[in-house]
Amino acid sequence: MLGVVVTETLYRAHPDLSEGRLAKLRAAVVNARALADVARRIGLGQYIKLGRGEEATGGRDKASILSDTVEAVIGAVHLSAGIETSADVVHLLFDPLIEAASAMGAGLDWKTSLQELAAEHSLGVPEYVIQDEGPDHAKTFTAQVRVAERLYGNGHGRSKKEAEQGAAETAYGEIVAAQAAASAESGPAESAAPIEPAPADD
Repeated sequence: MLGVVVTETLYRAHPDLSEGRLAKLRAAVVNARALADVARRIGLGQYIKLGRGEEATGGRDKASILSDTVEAVIGAVHLSAGIETSADVVHLLFDPLIEAASAMGAGLDWKTSLQELAAEHSLGVPEYVIQDEGPDHAKTFTAQVRVAERLYGNGHGRSKKEAEQGAAETAYGEIVAAQAAASAESGPAESAAPIEPAPADD
């Protein structure tokens, strides 16, 4: 239900976008992290019935549990009230995310955007270096990304993917800035070349 409503909303709002771009927008809205953020925004965690183990290890704020619960709530609304009401609930909860995602540009998926940028400038395939610390139930991850033999960024997160996205964002910004600086340096030199006057007629 969530996927159908978000997909239709994106298609109607952005009929000019390519299939690939629409797929990126959808993925930015319909994913565990985004669903967990929605759950946190409405305080859903406090209403979840948890076992002692999950309760003791912070399950009320765990992204996987929160995202599953959001999906369960949408499913329950759909079964009890029908498609129109469940669609209204999806719009209420996710339209702000859809609007934000539409304005994110490269930030929709920093890893994919970095890979595309590296390919465009023949910098090779980005390679991620991951470190983790903390107990298994509360690990934190730190990531750096190597592009053209240079390490960028210090992405942090509760998952490897989140940390990699942070590192990719840093690398993307620095590479774009470096390319812009290189263009600015070479541009004026080329345009400043003297123009030979046309020979005068005898």
